[in-house]
Amino acid sequence: MSTATKFASANLDDVVEALTQEEAISLIGGHGMWHTAPIPRLGVPALKVSDGPNGVRGNHFFCSTPAKVIPSATALGATFDPVLIQSVASKLLAAEAKLRAASVILAPTVNIQRSPLGGRSFESFSEDPYLSGTIASAYIKQGDYINWTKRLNHSQAMIRSCLPEASLREIYLYPFMLAQKYSKPWAFMTAYNKVNGIHASENAFLLQDVLRKEWGSDACTMSDWFGTYSIAESINAGLDLEMPGTIKFRSEHHTAWSIHCRKITLKTVKERAKSVLNLVQRASKGCPEVLDGDGEERTNDCEEDTARMRDLAARTIVLLKNDRDTLPLSVNSLTKVAVIGGNAKAPVLSGGGSAALKPSFFVNPFEGIVRALSGRQVMYAEGARTSKTLPSLDYDIINAKGGKGFDAEWYSHDENDQPLTTPHKLLEVDETNIFISTSTPKEISTRWTMKLRGFMRPRDEDTKFEFGLTVAGRAKLYIDGNLVIDNWTLQRRGVAFFNTGTEEECGIYLLKKGVAHEILVEFNNVRGPAEGEVGDQGTLFGGPGVRLGGAPVINETDEIQKAVRLAAEAEVAIVVVGLNGDWETEGHDRTTLKLPGRTDELVTRVAEANPNTVVVTQTGSAIEMPWVGEVAAIVHSWYLGNSTGDAIADILFGNVNPSAKLSLTFPLRLEDTPSYGHMPSEGTVFYAEDLFVGYKHYVRSKVPTLFPFGHGLSYTTFDIDELVVTNPSGSDMNFVARVHVQNTGGRVGSEVVQIYVTPSSESKASHPVRSLRGYGKTHDLAPGESVEVEVKLDKLALSMWDAPHNCWKIEKGTYTVIVGRSAENVLLSQQIQVTKEQFWNGL
Repeated sequence: MSTATKFASANLDDVVEALTQEEAISLIGGHGMWHTAPIPRLGVPALKVSDGPNGVRGNHFFCSTPAKVIPSATALGATFDPVLIQSVASKLLAAEAKLRAASVILAPTVNIQRSPLGGRSFESFSEDPYLSGTIASAYIKQGDYINWTKRLNHSQAMIRSCLPEASLREIYLYPFMLAQKYSKPWAFMTAYNKVNGIHASENAFLLQDVLRKEWGSDACTMSDWFGTYSIAESINAGLDLEMPGTIKFRSEHHTAWSIHCRKITLKTVKERAKSVLNLVQRASKGCPEVLDGDGEERTNDCEEDTARMRDLAARTIVLLKNDRDTLPLSVNSLTKVAVIGGNAKAPVLSGGGSAALKPSFFVNPFEGIVRALSGRQVMYAEGARTSKTLPSLDYDIINAKGGKGFDAEWYSHDENDQPLTTPHKLLEVDETNIFISTSTPKEISTRWTMKLRGFMRPRDEDTKFEFGLTVAGRAKLYIDGNLVIDNWTLQRRGVAFFNTGTEEECGIYLLKKGVAHEILVEFNNVRGPAEGEVGDQGTLFGGPGVRLGGAPVINETDEIQKAVRLAAEAEVAIVVVGLNGDWETEGHDRTTLKLPGRTDELVTRVAEANPNTVVVTQTGSAIEMPWVGEVAAIVHSWYLGNSTGDAIADILFGNVNPSAKLSLTFPLRLEDTPSYGHMPSEGTVFYAEDLFVGYKHYVRSKVPTLFPFGHGLSYTTFDIDELVVTNPSGSDMNFVARVHVQNTGGRVGSEVVQIYVTPSSESKASHPVRSLRGYGKTHDLAPGESVEVEVKLDKLALSMWDAPHNCWKIEKGTYTVIVGRSAENVLLSQQIQVTKEQFWNGL
């Protein structure tokens, strides 16, 4: 019988009783970067976790296993379709986790987009807590026994989040509460920041009072990576597991000393250890083959999964505008199409940071459009550059054998800190954005050098080419033996590689037609000096990396003029613009809602040249669109993963009828956002908007928006009528809203019924005018077909947090149930009565 199978039936109380102090301490701190500690003596296997949320990376940032990358969380939220999300989690993500030998995915990120500027906004489902909670529940609840870790509360790193109790409960804890109620995850992850003065990893109110006592959760609680800041405080507060197991607080020596000093007790340590053992046992019961496997990471692409990812990506795309029924485009009526924009050919598939993955394949928008047009003339112009750093050269660099990427040589240093003449390790590296993290070779010296050698693919014509070099450490770029970039001698500090890297340094080199120019990047893991510093600035343990990007040098004015000329020649101009993982990433926030550089000018000029201009935007969150009234159609595609281009083409050419709705509000301008003036990237953040997050602010204040929460068009039309709402009854105050939905257009389509509820007419509290409390989705209604949609609601739909009584409260009075096409577009309403005030707690 295997180790995992045996442990699946073990009596945990007996195991805990048998633990030595040293073994108990080992269990409450990670073992290496991604594992829990094994206890071989007692048959306890190690459990492996892996990053999410839009795929499963595996153990390594460096030379990672190619992955299936699904759309960003904001895109998943836009489906308003928990059944679809549960299917994706079960059939794609769980299978991917098993291929990575992982039992727990560190996802989803259950946060609220209180501001679209948040660098990690793309990782969370919505600005609305109900939508976030129900989609999170579906993501977690699936049939294969891979489970999920949810990040607990607001996760801006190292800041102090100060917020009223009502908004903590009704906005930020609410989606976690729903996920616990409906899916009971095996694990929760704490955030980096302080919540009302106490770090989340030391916050007994969150970890004990709310999660365990009030909600009844028996989940394991773990810290975000390096998000533990104490020994006694975190253990006593209820944090079961410190992650990772490198450079950790809970070392055997320090934790044993804390026991000796009676800051903690062995009993408490064993309680935390039991929670970790419970997580391991659940994984042992659900997927023993993962824990007992060989630990090797694998990838497995198949036609079924590729089709599933393409279909999912298309179902997340939101049709924002469609004047004159410009879309869908008819392939048969087109002879010449212009595809324009910095995102059209760029490898934009996800946001940045720990969510970034290496795709097993990728289809860019240009490729998808060309495929769909079946040989018709497609013209291209970049127009205006949208990247923050120069694009990766993953498909431009080849090694000596002609394969993708570099030949790498890893050298140890001698006692004089000079690289040895014989490489310590040779390997092929198939990427040009290289984050070593902890993947250094065994027995290499503390300071080391890596030399990356390759060749640029030959060009069709002489090309002035601009290269960009970013490094966490120090690096130089040589081309044909010539020094082109020195990011070694003097550096500028930047935010790359999780805030350990430099700013990008650039250099230009003439690439000759037909010549495979030799590329050499030499870098090591020691920081060079910045201005005012002298000598090297120390070894980067765990965080060295180097990125080589590049693109042909362009005159942007000439390139915009080229784009305008091509647009004028074409029957339709498709402009693909947006952001990427440099702009939206872990580690720092955006500073503006504007698109990069001269993008807005490009869109305006192209629209002037061609009235049939369709704009495809690629972002994980909201952006400004000053040209919104100038273009015929706008499609918002989010970050879509591997099948980006094919999914966009499916929408543009009508193979899929769009049915997604915005999971967050697109404001007219940054100054209109509810958190404006209250969202610095460091220090103390006061949640001064209180309950009025997202659409709740815009509706209350009657502030006009660009596109409201819940907005999304279709290529067909729907009538929604005959609203009937039952009166709340029973201890859970259950009630139902029913509507009749009919497809009144000419195409098969799907529609979302959005149910909002107003506060009691007798309430004296300051509360949102309306809040989303339920939704239902029809699927593939044929023209003329109708269906009754039933949306079930309960006491949560009527409740608000009552701080004086420390519980939920349902006020008596008249409530209004609203059916909307969006948060701002009210279609139907009906009043219901609550005759008695009620208080409740728990789930």
